[in-house]
Amino acid sequence: MSSETEALLRELAQDAENVCRRYLPAGRREGNYWLVGDLQNNPGRSLYVRLTGPEAGKGARGRWTDAASGEFGDLLDIIRARTGIATFPELLEEARAHLGRPSPVQSVNATKTPRASLSDKRDAAKRLFAASQPVAGSLAETYLRARGLRRPVPGTVLRFHPTCWHREDGRAKAVPRPALIAAVTDGAGDLQGVHRTWLAADGRGKAPVEVPRRAMGQILGNAVRIDPVSNCLAVGEGIETMLSLREALPEVPVWAALSAGHLGGVLLPEGLRRLYIACDSDPAGARAAERLHARAAEAGIAVRVLAPRLGDFNDDLLADGREALRQRLQAQIGPEDRVRLKRTA
Repeated sequence: MSSETEALLRELAQDAENVCRRYLPAGRREGNYWLVGDLQNNPGRSLYVRLTGPEAGKGARGRWTDAASGEFGDLLDIIRARTGIATFPELLEEARAHLGRPSPVQSVNATKTPRASLSDKRDAAKRLFAASQPVAGSLAETYLRARGLRRPVPGTVLRFHPTCWHREDGRAKAVPRPALIAAVTDGAGDLQGVHRTWLAADGRGKAPVEVPRRAMGQILGNAVRIDPVSNCLAVGEGIETMLSLREALPEVPVWAALSAGHLGGVLLPEGLRRLYIACDSDPAGARAAERLHARAAEAGIAVRVLAPRLGDFNDDLLADGREALRQRLQAQIGPEDRVRLKRTA
């Protein structure tokens, strides 16, 4: 950890209560702790942040623990979760802005890039999506077919950009690469961000870069809403994961929340009666599913968790095929939807 990051963490810890009031406003102070439901700012008492204590070591101020999920971390983790910021430099900029600190002075030869506001990023996301092309006949279609995904997706959800700029962390120069572009929308259907998956030159896989996926804009609470929803919905992390479920169960509407952290905080539509949570086979996915399950159950929504045989449902689709995945999923969904599936079989 750099000395500048350590200094920021110390200052954030000294200002811990104000950090909590800004990023976890649903909570409240009780004694030496800030109590809230979880990192998604739901009401409750499971997550507690220490507001007093030493600068480091056991009981350090600014450290938090979620008693329900077992997660823990520092105030930068809270800021990341609540803003949806994807890169560490941007996260540090957000922390500096909260503390009223200027950015570090750059060398004369360095290129200074001003920090974009969330509104600027939403506008940039809208421009990128508008400049993108239909998936049909593109490298994005090649990529999706290589993942076993053949059902068409509306052009309002997925598009293709042949020269989407990609910059590796720590590198000044960006490189144009082909990319699958997904729209991240809110409950009103307004575009709040985009998700970019950079593709290999032949489209048969992801680009050979360290970070082939990035989101831009306001992601937390929103989702890639692949299908319109009435009273039933399946939601999970990855786009390919949920498109795989859609291949096997086209009768069930699906959304992609894009990550485990965002899955736990996705805002569910009004009138929803049945929720299926497509859980990835890893600890983060399980914890996110538990958080979403608790929120949905509290709202009176019937919840079932769909578990893959392998790592995720795209792994299952590629390994076992569409019909085997459909049969396995039919055994996991509720009786109301099994009846509906039989009618459309």
